[in-house]
Amino acid sequence: MLVTDHSVPAAPEYHCGTRMQETRSNEESTDESECTPSFRTWLVPSSFKPVGVNLQLEGQVRPENAHEGRHSLVRRPMTLGPCWSRVTVVPVGKARKDGAEYLKKIVNLGSERLHFASILPTEVQHLVKVVKFLVTYQEDESEEEPKLKYERLSNGVTEILQKDAASCMTVHEKFLALGTHYGKVYLLDVQGNITQKFDVSPVKINQISLDESGEHMGVCSEDGKVQVFGLYSAEEFHETFDCPIKIVAVHPHFVRSHFKQFVTGGKKLLLYERGWMNRWKPSVLHEGEGNIRNVKWRGHLIAWANNMGVKILDMISKQRITNVPRDDISLRPDMYPCSLCWKDNLTLIIGWGNSVKICSVKERHASEMRDLPNRYVEIVFQFDTEFYISGLAPICDQLVILSYVKEISEKTEVECCARPRLDIVQPLPESCEEISSDALTVRGFQENECRDYHLEYSEGESLFYIISPRDVVVAKERDQDDHIDWLLEKKKYEEALMAAEISQKTIKKHKILDIGLAYINHLVEKGEYDLAARKCQKILGKNTELWEFEVYKFKEIGQLKAISRYLPRRDPVLKPLIYEMVLHEFLESDYEGFATLIKEWPGDLYNNTIIVQAVVDHLKKDPQNRTLLQTLAELYTYDQRYGRALEIYLTLRHKDVFQLIHKHNLFSSIRDKIVLLMDFDSEKAVDMLLDNEDKISIDRVVEELENRPELQHVLFKRDHHKGQRYHEKQISLYAEYDRPNLLPFLRDSTHCPLEKALEICQQRNFVEETVYLLSRMGNSRSALKMIMEELQDVDKAIEFAKEQDDGELWEDLILYSIDKPPFITGLLNNIGTHVDPILLIHRIKEGMEIPNLRDSLVKILQDYNLQILLREGCKKILVADSLSLLKKMHRTQMKGVLVDEENICESCLSPILPSDASKTFSVVVFHCRHMFHRECLPVSNTVSSVQFCNICSAKHRGPGSAVLEMKK
Repeated sequence: MLVTDHSVPAAPEYHCGTRMQETRSNEESTDESECTPSFRTWLVPSSFKPVGVNLQLEGQVRPENAHEGRHSLVRRPMTLGPCWSRVTVVPVGKARKDGAEYLKKIVNLGSERLHFASILPTEVQHLVKVVKFLVTYQEDESEEEPKLKYERLSNGVTEILQKDAASCMTVHEKFLALGTHYGKVYLLDVQGNITQKFDVSPVKINQISLDESGEHMGVCSEDGKVQVFGLYSAEEFHETFDCPIKIVAVHPHFVRSHFKQFVTGGKKLLLYERGWMNRWKPSVLHEGEGNIRNVKWRGHLIAWANNMGVKILDMISKQRITNVPRDDISLRPDMYPCSLCWKDNLTLIIGWGNSVKICSVKERHASEMRDLPNRYVEIVFQFDTEFYISGLAPICDQLVILSYVKEISEKTEVECCARPRLDIVQPLPESCEEISSDALTVRGFQENECRDYHLEYSEGESLFYIISPRDVVVAKERDQDDHIDWLLEKKKYEEALMAAEISQKTIKKHKILDIGLAYINHLVEKGEYDLAARKCQKILGKNTELWEFEVYKFKEIGQLKAISRYLPRRDPVLKPLIYEMVLHEFLESDYEGFATLIKEWPGDLYNNTIIVQAVVDHLKKDPQNRTLLQTLAELYTYDQRYGRALEIYLTLRHKDVFQLIHKHNLFSSIRDKIVLLMDFDSEKAVDMLLDNEDKISIDRVVEELENRPELQHVLFKRDHHKGQRYHEKQISLYAEYDRPNLLPFLRDSTHCPLEKALEICQQRNFVEETVYLLSRMGNSRSALKMIMEELQDVDKAIEFAKEQDDGELWEDLILYSIDKPPFITGLLNNIGTHVDPILLIHRIKEGMEIPNLRDSLVKILQDYNLQILLREGCKKILVADSLSLLKKMHRTQMKGVLVDEENICESCLSPILPSDASKTFSVVVFHCRHMFHRECLPVSNTVSSVQFCNICSAKHRGPGSAVLEMKK
């Protein structure tokens, strides 16, 4: 039975993320068997507990050592879900040996592992239960894109590290400076080519420092030598100390004369300043807390680390403003050195052991100063990492952390060195969020310690250099080309295409067209033919060659139908053969699809004659196929053979026949097909014929419909005025097919012969129509008699009498009704407003019983009273209106009339006013505004003294023509 071996230490807790990436090189050939861990840590659902296995659950963390791939530079781990736990499976005894071996084999077996698992020994079957569940996920590569890409710094660096080992390096935006264990300093370009070499010391170079201009360099070595010199000048400083000098840092602006300063660190932190006569003056900044391990100078602030912690000095005030003690004092400071990095002039990042602190330098308020420095430091972020920190660098608002990793060997059960990790994390107030994590396979990583790794970076280009004794790896932020590479690798072609379109001006490696073609091929391989065809529109654009190539490719796989809907029809236009090939494909297997393409595609895309012949050949096999016949008609239309198309449409009784006639003006072709059109759709046919009388006359239409009177009636019913010559014929048609509309027709028509109409109506005993015709012919008495005798309808008789408004008709109606009590009642109820009721009442015989007589008499009286009231009301209104108008006229006539020089005499046409105002004159002004000189008015022959305007009197006499006389 297997149990968990508690003697094996549990894996450390992981705080900063959930995924990991390994980088390996094909150049590596080291034996890793000694570094294989003695147990495996797997990731399984928290609820998964196979029988016979003691599972040690340690929270939601990443899987360790989940990949053993050796053939790619970068391998991605599996994607983790939110409900997974780390499981440590530790076999013991014989099962320890066999179980570990079987685990390793099963992981590497790939698709054969299930068969292999079935023949495992009984004592390790429980391990297989775990492995079978896990390896499925182990093979899945992460769907999250890496943030960085890696490459080794080669060329001259490879040559150097074959004979020597790197001890330190510093980065300038123009070049690199590499120090070695043999005391050499090499200046390199960014590709790793050697540009200059300095023999500084026979022993290890501990530190290289450059000013911001890159013109001055400081170097210190293990034998106590310190050199500061100009790369392009003769300026130089040499000093040899009696102890190893671990660090040197020149002032960032050393190139300026008043900033000739640098610091060195051994047992003391010394500041060297060049003074009078170019002499260098040293001063002790700090001592007494062990060796100085690291120094970083930024602006006016110097940060350094010794055995006790990290200090910051303000060079302006020459005051130390903070002391940040190290957290884990159990770690040897020489084996696990402190990493310092200035993010900006006021933000310092400290990494020591597995602790990270981000410190911000702030100004102290004046009220708080007293004896304190004017600046202080606040730790804004602090968190722990899983592994030991070898280097730090900022990237935007995130951090790049180089970590030293140890693991337990599976064989020897001793701790050994693993691949270093480069993590990108997002700092949080008390923790961090891992953005990416990469395991780096550097040369000789099994022999390296934490102090052997260094991380340097170039601020301007976001380049990160991982330095180890035998290797220098450059990490770069991935650009858009790398992003597209990753998308293509993951077969995310659509996203890759979109990214390329957005960044088409910046990408250098990829072309949008190439990505698009790869996308189409991918969709075809997956069997998504319709989507692939749809994407052709966007990707292929107007490239006819590519279009034709893709069409042939779709033909080879039997998917021409899929691409048919997306073929270009205008700009560009492909070769006719392409469209014909697609049409033939549909014609062989899908008549409906063939018909749809013929409707949608312009007729000039293909050779119409070839397609017509193909359709005709198919019709020989199936002559009654409506789809093919209709399609053939459309093809004839494209070919301007409208006559044949019309014949097919009429045979099929197709709704588009009228559109075809209108569109192509085929009226001359339908002169002998009017009956067919009327039978198909009489309303549309009539509309078309009547709207195009100039092309087909009504006479011709009537002639064609001679044997179909019902169709003639449909023709005339639309507008009977169109056929005025045929009104006599229309009477018979209405009488035969549309009796309800006969009377309206007779009333509306002014061209129908009344005698003929009367004859037809009398023959068919159409009483109402006969009554109307008799009255229209002036025989009102006969019409009234027919109403009374035939219809026996007193109300209609009364209505007829009212319409005619003839006293003799009323007399005849009274005489006819006098011996019919119901008729008398009807007359009493309706006659009151047209004939004096007394005439009727006097003629009623005594003793005759009349239904509802009382009500009728009351109604007569009410009608009489109503008439009296109406007359009185009208009289009042008339009198009131007359009085109002009289007053208005009086007010108008009482107003003055303007007479000036512009007015003329209506008789002599000279100015009405004399030019000499002192002379006596007499002017007559009428209310109609006509003016006369008194002497110009003719003498009135009437006795009345009232004069009237001659002009207006010639038209009429009335109010407003009276005279207004002016004298002076």
